[in-house]
Amino acid sequence: MTGYDRYAIYHAPPPGPLADWAAGWLGWDAAGGRAAAHPAVGGLPRPVAALTAAPRKYGFHGTLKPPFRLAHGTSAAGLAEATAALAARLRPVTLPGVQLARLGGFVALIPEGEAAALEALATEVVARLDGFRAPPDAAERARRRPERLTPRQRALLDLWGYPHVMEEFRFHLTLTGDLAEDEAEATRAALAPVLAPLLPRPYAVTDLCLFGERAGMFHLLHRYPLSG
Repeated sequence: MTGYDRYAIYHAPPPGPLADWAAGWLGWDAAGGRAAAHPAVGGLPRPVAALTAAPRKYGFHGTLKPPFRLAHGTSAAGLAEATAALAARLRPVTLPGVQLARLGGFVALIPEGEAAALEALATEVVARLDGFRAPPDAAERARRRPERLTPRQRALLDLWGYPHVMEEFRFHLTLTGDLAEDEAEATRAALAPVLAPLLPRPYAVTDLCLFGERAGMFHLLHRYPLSG
């Protein structure tokens, strides 16, 4: 658990066809801590390695609490203990499914139907574990481009270290970096028939996943079952 530069609380699909395919698509298996071979997918506007360069380091995930450095006086062991205790109080969330979509220039999986329970789960995770988060330094804050954020997003950045939390949170599992609109649409169209048989229905979020960043890559450290 120690020796990591940053930590994050993510949702990661359990081992199975979707997780296996997505690890290869991104080129990084966060659970195994190793590179993964890209699949062959026809109709893409660029090679898979180029399309997935930006999200590769994070592994396949949906963010609940974004990456953070540990606050002074806290420890990885304490974070793990607090995450386990929180997961024991929170209930699993079941969505009707997830669907492939284009979010501006990004291609991602997003919830189908009502996602209020998942948004409430993320709110609890952000707030209850925030004592472990060191405030962002000037460089980290600048990377969020505060001048491009809304006033509320800037306030959330100041409060929680990230602008897209609380009511600004939108759950998604990222599949590409930021692409030109035509490239994003071509990628979505190429992936649609590949992913259709891999997407579970319903789609369950059953644990909190503690990730750690080492040497620029995120690793899945532990799954904590949601058992409240």
